[in-house]
Amino acid sequence: MKEVVLITGASGMLAKELSKRIGPKYDVRFLTRKKQHDHEFEWDIRQQTIDENAFENVAHVIHLAGANISEKRWTNERKKELISSRIDSADLILKTLRKKNIKLKSFISASGINYYGTKTTDKIFTEEEDPGNDFLSEVVVLWERAADAFKEQNIAERVVKVRTAVVLSEKDGALKKMLPPIKAGIGSPLGSGKQYMPWIHIDDICSMYIFALENPAIDGAYNAVSPEHTTNENLTKKIAEILKKPLFMPNVPEFVLQLIFGELADALLKGSRASSQKITDAGFHFEFPHLQAALENLLKNN
Repeated sequence: MKEVVLITGASGMLAKELSKRIGPKYDVRFLTRKKQHDHEFEWDIRQQTIDENAFENVAHVIHLAGANISEKRWTNERKKELISSRIDSADLILKTLRKKNIKLKSFISASGINYYGTKTTDKIFTEEEDPGNDFLSEVVVLWERAADAFKEQNIAERVVKVRTAVVLSEKDGALKKMLPPIKAGIGSPLGSGKQYMPWIHIDDICSMYIFALENPAIDGAYNAVSPEHTTNENLTKKIAEILKKPLFMPNVPEFVLQLIFGELADALLKGSRASSQKITDAGFHFEFPHLQAALENLLKNN
């Protein structure tokens, strides 16, 4: 009998890609706002309601739910939503598992590389570092605290927190947004362009979740970031080079981004490097450790 894996954040790019890969080996279920298929179960985070049938024989939960950080300006209401979509959703799962007296083999939660704060520094952050002191790091700290509760309350044998960098995929996310202006010949770096952009190929982030799922020794926080570091400027130039497009526009000034995005602009204009040593020491191998090969793979049909 296949082990049951329950995935939240069903509509997201990562959930869709990951479920395709683990589908043959596991019985995959989704928690979603609107049920459309037999393997989907409805929940409402605001109302704190959930279809408890989702938890029958569940062995693992992969918690990917969370409102998109960069989709809208950070109004006070939006900030509350960014936190609630991550923390209240985890709390609802925890409460339901406790009520049904179910113990998981693993609770694997998405987390953010922004744990270390939105800052520009030469430091390379490891998982042992203290968190930053800005809004995004606050979100991640609360996110991880909600995940840790599963182990602290003896609801999961282990908790894995995947501190995710910018996921590169031609289907969605940052890379997809960068392509149209570059293809139109009007692409340009943001601000100074010198800010680091921690990144990971979609195939590697999926593989890392599978690695965490299948290896009981994986426990705690891990940086999901490729070993080769890059800046916003270098990433933009590499994309243009592969697409054979010119880059002649000036950098987008900081004040323009601040006018458009408000406080969110900080997440675009600042960035640090993070180490992938802990996950590789655990035996994980990146298929795309280098940016050039990653982009060539993703952009081969563009």
